[in-house]
Order: sequence, then structure tokens, then C-alpha cells
Amino acid sequence: MQDEDIPYRAVWVALGALSVAFHLWLIFSGLTPNLVARPVHMALALPFAMVLTARTRAGRMAGAALGAPGFFAALWVALNHDQLADQYGFLEGPIQIALAVVLLATALEMARRSIGWPLPLVAAVALGYGLLGHLIPGEFGHTGAPLASFLGTLTIAEGGLWGQLTGVSVSIVAIFVIFGAVLNAGEAGAGFMNLAGAAAGRLKGGAAKVSVLSSALFGSISGSASANVASTGAVTLPAMRRLGYPSSLAGAVEAVASSGGQIMPPLMGAGAFVMVELTGAPYEAIMAAALLPAILYFATVWIGVDAFAARHALRALPEDERPAPRDVAITVLFFAVPFGVLLWGMFLGGGGGYTPQYAACLAILAAGALLGLDAGGPVGLRRFGARLAGAALAAGRQVALIASIIICASIIIGVLSITGLGVKITSLILSASGGALWPALGLTALACLILGMEVPTTAAYVICVSIAGPALIGLGLAPLQAHLFVFWFALLSTITPPVCGAVFIAAGMVGENWLKVAGTAMVLGIGLYLIPLSMVSHPALIALAATPLTALFAAAQVFGGLALISRAIIAPGRLLIRLPMGLAGLLLLFWPALI
Repeated sequence: MQDEDIPYRAVWVALGALSVAFHLWLIFSGLTPNLVARPVHMALALPFAMVLTARTRAGRMAGAALGAPGFFAALWVALNHDQLADQYGFLEGPIQIALAVVLLATALEMARRSIGWPLPLVAAVALGYGLLGHLIPGEFGHTGAPLASFLGTLTIAEGGLWGQLTGVSVSIVAIFVIFGAVLNAGEAGAGFMNLAGAAAGRLKGGAAKVSVLSSALFGSISGSASANVASTGAVTLPAMRRLGYPSSLAGAVEAVASSGGQIMPPLMGAGAFVMVELTGAPYEAIMAAALLPAILYFATVWIGVDAFAARHALRALPEDERPAPRDVAITVLFFAVPFGVLLWGMFLGGGGGYTPQYAACLAILAAGALLGLDAGGPVGLRRFGARLAGAALAAGRQVALIASIIICASIIIGVLSITGLGVKITSLILSASGGALWPALGLTALACLILGMEVPTTAAYVICVSIAGPALIGLGLAPLQAHLFVFWFALLSTITPPVCGAVFIAAGMVGENWLKVAGTAMVLGIGLYLIPLSMVSHPALIALAATPLTALFAAAQVFGGLALISRAIIAPGRLLIRLPMGLAGLLLLFWPALI
């Protein structure tokens, strides 16, 4: 549904503004009890997830009727947090049990309406296992827990719905999502496109390279492959088609480049912030570890575009379609200033750096002020107000989407913890792999691919790392290494059939068969399959903060291997030349002794 077509749009703008104000207030006001902030976070997300996602009036009315009990149940938890804290996760009486059932059912329905059936079905199966798993004989049963304790742990304690993942959604993810919404409401998108056009437009295969650069820049704040394809693709895909690029290649370039947004710092599709909570590593450490692999990914796509240019004689952008230097210089400021404020706040503010979320709040204020300007000067009060309204509406919707995913995934994590199933599956992985690392990595990658086909990347990562992460760490991987490996492979489904969301959108935009686009995307995005393995064979690759020189040497070696493999697969030439080239590339990727 387009923003202009939303019934009672002013009401939704006001709700979005309320969500923005609440999350900013949490950061500036100091400590707020978790059993207040997290239920209110769910309550503010409910109208967007339950009502605004519906396409018909009947659907919206049904969503309101189904969501109202959950809304009041979440507020009841927030209002009674002091009393509930003294219950230690044990429900008292049938009314509290009924409220717990309402909250869990609402969380499942929020996710279903936001992203479809797969994730809530997995969560429902987990709940069924938690309630009935004591009836399962053998190793995969559990001892059971009283109903009041099981449901209470999930709904009135700081576990389950209100666990650490929801805390990340409230205090960090929501702030960066708001930051992205405010940036996108103004001229930052034009700045991304102009900078990319100026940097790459004149090169061979220039239109495709503009797509790569603009998607890398836009993806650094959007963190969504689908949003990336829809936004940057609206500009780059027509340009590529007009210059004679094959439809399958144009769609593949946009899908592959846009998928990289979820591995490009700082946002990484909310994955970075979840990783902070799960690993205990500082946000800056996650960014430093993720940076070189993300750059390698886009560099490999760039090499692939060069190879395709040799095959198809791809032209550069015509001079009249490249942005003027003045336009580039001005529009770049619309994202450079907020990003500068963000980096200053994180590393220099307050004498030693503020928290990432506090720095992001300062950047939001800077980006909000810039909504009053465009390349020609002030935009006027009416347009400024329209931009603020658009930002509030987009922020409300996106915060609700992330909240729906994370709260539903939190049910699964809560059940794994209560029943001990996660430990049992970890033991199964260790047993099936024979205690060897690489077979365990293969099993984990397969699980990530399958799960990622059905649920969003962040949810797939959370579930897979909760199950397989301990096994990989037990086999010798560092915690951050294991988490990044799982996160990258959870992203495979964006370009890998049979379910490849970014490919579907790009194929529809260019009018090409999605299988052709997917085949080209898998070749062009070969780095997505190989770089996670390189993080294992070259641990220095993610140690930029600790050993920068060694990390850069490792990155150079991995890039050499990726470049050789990409050209061997894509570039024209005789097989007798391309085959040794590909084998040399594999040798560089998986022989750490070379550095």
C-alpha cells in the first residue's frame, strides 16, 4: 500500500510520530525498566502490524479486533511491572494465564501479518514442543514445566517476549531504523545516487557499477535487500536496460548489490545490534569485524561486472546522464553531515564517545534539520512538514516490522532456553559432523539456507546461531567468527533459488524470468558463498581492529582468490585458461599458510 493510499493517513502519521518520540525519549531520559520499555514497544508496533498491513477494510477491522486485547495486555505488563518482577516468572491465577495466552497469540499474529506464515509457524511449533515435549520419549523429550511457570517465563519475566533480543529492538534497532527513515525522507538518496554516478558512471559497465556503489551506500542505512532493490533499482534498472544490458544481468546486478546492504555496516539489517547482544562484543568491534568482508563482497561484484562487460560490451553512462559536480558536492552533504555527526558521537562525543544509540539520536536530529533543505535551498514549511510526516510514517512502519520479527523470534529462543532443546540440537550437530569443523560448517550453512528461505535474515540468523553457534564455538571458532559465518549464510536465500526475494523483485522490475536472473545473480554474487568460508580459513580477515596490517594482508589474499574465481566463471576465454585460474583462486582462499 502506497503512503498516499493509506486511509486516515494523519492518524498513522501521528502514531508514527508517537513511536519515534517514545524511542528517542528512552535514550535521552536514561534508564527505564525493561518490563515497561519492551511491552510499550510492542504496543506501539501493534497498530501498524495488525491494521496497516491489511489491504481491505474488513482485514483492517479484523486486525483491530484481534490486536486490541494484545495491546491492552502489553500495557498491563508495563503498568504492573513492579508486581510482576516479584513473581519471578510465575503466573498467578487464571486471569494472568489468559493474558499470557493473549500476548503470545498476538505476537504470532503480528509476525504473520507482517511477514507471512513461516516464522510464526516455527514459533507455534516451538510453543507446542514446550507444552507437550515432556510426552516425547527419548533424548529429544524434556522434563516439562508447570503451565504457570512456562507461560510466565515467556510473558512476564525478562525472557521470551521481553528478552534480550526485544531489548535490542527497543534500544538500538529502532533508533537506527528511525535514522534511516529520516535520511530517506530527504535528499540523502539523491546524494547516494549522485556520488555513485560521479564515481562510476564513466567506467566500462558504468550503469551496473553505479548500481553496485549506490546499493552499498543506501544499504549501509536501509539494511533491507527488498527496500534496496525497490529504491535504487527504480533508477539503475531503467538505465541499464536503456544502454542495452541483458535483462537477466540488469536484474542480477541490482539483486546482488542490494543484498549486500545487510552485511554493510553500520546497520546490517539489524543483525549487528543483535550480534552485540548475543556475543557481548562492543558495537564498534562488530563494525570493524564486518567491514573488510563487506568491502570484499562489493569488490567481487565489481570484478564480476567487469567480466560481464567484457562478454557483452557494456557501455558507460552517457555524459548527459552523469550528475554535475556541483550537484554531487551539494547532495552528498545530505548524508555526509548526519553520518559525520554519527561517527563523531560514537568516537569523540563526550570526550570518549557516546553509545551508538545516543550518537544515532544526535544524527537523527541533524538529518531532521536537513529535511528543510534541498539542493536549491529551503523547501518551505509545507514541504518540510510533508517530509517530517513521511519520515514519521515510514519509521513507525519499519519499527513495527522489526519488532514483529524479533518478538516472534524471541518466543523460539525462550522455548529453546526453557526446554534445553538448543543444547540437544547442538549435540546432534557435533555428532553428525563427527566432531570435525568443516562438516559442521556445511551442516550449519545448509540449515541457514533452508531457514532463510522462509524467514527474514535477522530471524534466520538468530535461530540458527542459537542452535549451531555453540557447536561451532565448541569446534574452535571464535564467537564473533561463528556469528558472522551464520549471519552471512542466513543471507544466501536473497539470491539463491527456490526462494530468493531480492531476485523476485528485480526480475519483476525488468520483466525477465526470475530463474534466469537468479542464475546470473548466483554467479555474480559468488562472494556471498565463499567469503564466510574465508573468515574461517583466514581469521585475521575479521580482526581489523586488533591487527590491522595482518587483516589487510588477509583481505588482499582473499580478494585475489575471489577475483580469479569470478573471472574464471564469468569472463570469456578458453576453458584451459579459466580452469587453472579458478583453482588458483580457491588455493588463495583456503590456504592460510600463504600469509
